[in-house]
Amino acid sequence: MFYASSSVVNVVSYNTLINGYCKNKKIDEAMMLFLDMSHKGPVPNTITYNTLLDGFCKAGRVQNAQKLFSEMQACGQLPNARTYSILLDGLCKNRQLSRAMQLFGEMEAKKLDINIVIYSILIEGLCIAGKIESARDLFCGLSSKGLQPDVRTYTIMINGLCIAGLTSEVENLLVEMEGKGYSPNGCTYNTIIRGLISNKETSRAMVLIQQMVEKGFSADASTMELIVQLLSKDEVDPALLPLIKESL
Repeated sequence: MFYASSSVVNVVSYNTLINGYCKNKKIDEAMMLFLDMSHKGPVPNTITYNTLLDGFCKAGRVQNAQKLFSEMQACGQLPNARTYSILLDGLCKNRQLSRAMQLFGEMEAKKLDINIVIYSILIEGLCIAGKIESARDLFCGLSSKGLQPDVRTYTIMINGLCIAGLTSEVENLLVEMEGKGYSPNGCTYNTIIRGLISNKETSRAMVLIQQMVEKGFSADASTMELIVQLLSKDEVDPALLPLIKESL
């Protein structure tokens, strides 16, 4: 009994250290610890693998992540929903959409529980790849799969529309979102404001800034940068300066 509990503590300790290295972008040091575990024990568990996969993906090293994913299964550790979501997100964010779709197909074949988190990742991946129509089709088809978009899903789709220059559709989506009982959060507002400013729709952006301030949210670093650029070019009505200061 002592040895069993001691082994569990060791796994937790290793996982804590590996997580610390990954969060500090020291993935190679994290892998050294992982190899130490693999050779000497204790046996790495799903949390160990998920932490390393996340570290590799965030470092843009998706090939390493895919290799580790294969090794994980070869060692008898079954990937869970979190494992798949980490790798899927990493592939999408690193513009490897075809491989992401393959992985999604594997999930479907294994009849895994594909929730709104997974679909949100795919929708974002399609938007990043410039496939806005495919993203919209997937988004609109969620209800047929028994799923409802959440605030994050709506924000992802809104961002995709902004990137594609389809800002006229954003307000409709915002109305739909609120109609279904989902209140936009700070991320949603900042996403729309950045999209409007980037598409040179400053007046509409100012209206949204006012709404954002009234709801108790403030501009994030990216939005602030765009607002500062507008101010430096004298592209903002001076009457709106107090409002802008309030949002910063």
